[in-house]
Amino acid sequence: MDHKKYIQRCLQIAKNGIGTARPNPSVGAVVVYDNKIIAEGFTSPYGKNHAEVNAIAAVKDKSVLKSATIYVTLEPCSHFGKTPPCADLIVKHQFKKVVIGCVDSNSLVSGKGIERLQNAGIEVVIGVLEDECRAHHKRFFTDQEKKRPYIILKWAETKDGFVAPISKNKQGPVWISNPCSQQLVHKWRAKGHAILVGTNTVVSDNPKLNVRSWFGQNPVRIVIDRTLRIPENLHVFDGSVKTIFITEKNNSQIEGSQELIFETINFSKNMAKQICDVLYKHNIQSVIIEGGTKTLQNFIDENLWDEARVFTGDVTFGKGVLAPIFNASKKEHINIQKDVLKIYTND
Repeated sequence: MDHKKYIQRCLQIAKNGIGTARPNPSVGAVVVYDNKIIAEGFTSPYGKNHAEVNAIAAVKDKSVLKSATIYVTLEPCSHFGKTPPCADLIVKHQFKKVVIGCVDSNSLVSGKGIERLQNAGIEVVIGVLEDECRAHHKRFFTDQEKKRPYIILKWAETKDGFVAPISKNKQGPVWISNPCSQQLVHKWRAKGHAILVGTNTVVSDNPKLNVRSWFGQNPVRIVIDRTLRIPENLHVFDGSVKTIFITEKNNSQIEGSQELIFETINFSKNMAKQICDVLYKHNIQSVIIEGGTKTLQNFIDENLWDEARVFTGDVTFGKGVLAPIFNASKKEHINIQKDVLKIYTND
């Protein structure tokens, strides 16, 4: 049986849960009987069914499962969380074989799901397309293994290397990238968990930091506001989505709410690391850092980033705010109409 083919299909359908399954990993599962896929499933929104449960539920004749193989991108869970253990459900239906892309590094699961299956007499195959499965679950593994969110740096710069003009006539963004690139960013936001910006970006642009041009959940907003100088009439205070303000003000001086949260850090050193600690505390598994230059540079200088996605628009400013100073090997080069998108990875 071609295990890689079926794990590849698991990876394809697992993409459907990115952005809604969080903080759970978005797993893909397929059930194969007589060399045919008879059911598929991916992780439901957080608190609901896992991929294995959805795939098994889609099988009409459960009697065939004793002769079937279930493929999953990640080791089936073996503990009670919001839902019962998937490993127990697989054992209950007496599957013949389980093929796993990669082992879960969560200490509650790691190896225990596999052990549960093997103890029940089920054949287990591990490590099929392991690198691809780990790459798919990159947000989850970064959270589990590095104790911080998966960090994506994102900015748009002009042909002459500026991210913003020195001054402008009114509050609001000055677009460098084209509408298609802007829509792509909203797709990324829908798949991410949080979006982070600095004080100057909020004061200058009054961004909503939400998903308007794509379908999906709005990300958690992370706003750096050292001295709490952002006016409360701006969008980040509208309470429409959970917003975490990073400040140096003492918590006792601040009145927060369920949607407006204030966290203090020491701005004199290791600011990016402290912000990562705050995000980890709030179970945020991925964050897109959208600026401005000073904020992006902090994460670059502390080497706390995983990807950088840089648009170069078909415009020039002549003078303005310079783009971050950045040095990395290019991975992808994509043309979006007249824009150029370069995607870098931190090796």
